[in-house]
Amino acid sequence: MRKLALSDEVLLSIDKPARYIGGEVNSVVKDPSKVDIRFAMCFPDVYEISMSHLGLQILYDMFNRREDVYCERVFSPWVDLDKLMREKHIPLFALESQDPVKDFDFLGITLQYEMCYTNILQVLDLSGIPLHACDRTEEDPIVIGGGPCAYNPEPLAEFFDFFYIGEGETQYDRIFDLYKEHKRQGGSRLEFLEKVAELPGMYVPMFYQVDYKEDGTIAAFTPTNRHASPVITKELVMDMDSATYIQKPVVPFIKVTQDRVVLEIMRGCIRGCRFCQAGNVYRPLREHSLEYLKDYAVQMLKSTGHEEISLSSLSSSDYSQLEGLVNFLIDEFKDKGVNISLPSLRIDAFSLDVMRKVQDVKKSSLTFAPEAGSQRLRDVINKGLTEESILKGAADAFHGGWNRVKLYFMLGLPTETVEDMEGIALLSEKVAETYYDEIPKSERQGKVQVVASSSFFVPKPFTPFQWARMCTKEEFLEKAYIVKNKFKEMRNYKSLKYNWHEADLTVLEGVLARGDRRVSAVVETAYKNGALYDSWSEFFKNEIWMEAFDACGLSIDFYTTRERSLEEIFPWDFIDSGVSKAFLKREWENANREQVTPNCRQRCSACGAMKFKGGVCFENKN
Repeated sequence: MRKLALSDEVLLSIDKPARYIGGEVNSVVKDPSKVDIRFAMCFPDVYEISMSHLGLQILYDMFNRREDVYCERVFSPWVDLDKLMREKHIPLFALESQDPVKDFDFLGITLQYEMCYTNILQVLDLSGIPLHACDRTEEDPIVIGGGPCAYNPEPLAEFFDFFYIGEGETQYDRIFDLYKEHKRQGGSRLEFLEKVAELPGMYVPMFYQVDYKEDGTIAAFTPTNRHASPVITKELVMDMDSATYIQKPVVPFIKVTQDRVVLEIMRGCIRGCRFCQAGNVYRPLREHSLEYLKDYAVQMLKSTGHEEISLSSLSSSDYSQLEGLVNFLIDEFKDKGVNISLPSLRIDAFSLDVMRKVQDVKKSSLTFAPEAGSQRLRDVINKGLTEESILKGAADAFHGGWNRVKLYFMLGLPTETVEDMEGIALLSEKVAETYYDEIPKSERQGKVQVVASSSFFVPKPFTPFQWARMCTKEEFLEKAYIVKNKFKEMRNYKSLKYNWHEADLTVLEGVLARGDRRVSAVVETAYKNGALYDSWSEFFKNEIWMEAFDACGLSIDFYTTRERSLEEIFPWDFIDSGVSKAFLKREWENANREQVTPNCRQRCSACGAMKFKGGVCFENKN
């Protein structure tokens, strides 16, 4: 029987001890002494968030199919256990074996969002692994970073041995085989990293030097090791059906954020929204076949006992076989009490028809994402939604029995005016009016509820807006109050609700998103002064971060409010994400001209993704 890393005394004194004991349904148990490689897969957040991450489940399943690899999971301890582990000197451990993470060959950390960066240092610290890659010895695990934030790895460069840029299914088998050979030959840590640096998609920060100009911008980014490439091209799965998916997802003992089977139907997006990093770095759009998805849907529902299946993608409506897939799921599972969830749908007649089939309309609200309050600004961001289509979608939804609508917007977008901001309230009012105009009083199920939410815009790498100026905290809040005050003028004010994101958190996210290697010192200083779980509003302490910037002599405005010139070298320019800088420049210029770019199925815009020789780029080619 496994010996737990935490004593009964500790487990009984902390919140949700099931986060730490492992042993869940479908978790993998192997004999550590009979494998060649031990891999600790980490999501640096609390268990409930971490176990909802699809990428972690995919790689966990994939790695453990190899007999010579044992992949286990490790997550950030919640604040109560964090305190006890430090007091009692308990090392961080993996769930499956309960062994210390420091004893593993690899620690792979998912970089899903910028505000988890201090949690990464928590994981290293509690594991007893030196924070800086340059201080690690032959006895320490190789620390790997991957995920969306690896597309600008520089703010974390000091803490990782290497970064995997792109999708994990393509190169890990080669990495494992290299490592086994390296161990057999008795090679050093440095020699292994040199071999890794020669693989596609791998970036070893210590093999590069950054030089800066007097104004603080980058003068040059240069490889210093002959094994390191000047350009790192992202890794991509082009034949989606050749990649393994999850046959038996791990089923947690406690309720997690995504408590359901998740079926990934495609990767990438055709839409080209200019603020969206995912829509750019995951190009080109690539689909799974209908038969592949049917097979995995059946396997996963059978192996988990879940009563809900969610179709995952950036824009589900763009999956070419959606109707066939939904009809199959309805025919196969509706009578078995399985709910079908369809996030990321564009609200049109087809989508509403699909949702009527799969949802209990009394339990759901519909979500629209206009992103901007005016048509002018929607054209600037290339949203591809007109006010007419939004209101028609709302009318169709109200006739279909819905009376709750969520609207998502952004404040602080490039070229935004007061008229654009007030348009958020005006559009919300028009949606409410549509309900009262379209639905006779006798058929209404109470008042309409329109909830408008605005996040604050953060310019991200590999988007046309990577050159944009970002607002200050004070500017963001001023914009939110303009919108709030406009809402008070609306005739249907009692049917409307407006809320907004935290401004200081957004400003910090902006620094970490476009930061360079010097920002590593700020992250480390903030962590050592108590920053942790920064994405959780109850734990975020802005003053700690402000003091860290002062202590490190770095200016927040340099990374946020400064608009970049088109010639500037960015910290992430050495990465080839598939979209060319020339394309992003054209799109930045199109945005400033308020010019719309057609989606990928309407017309190719020569973004650069065609070089991958597949996906939507070749759909209509013989």
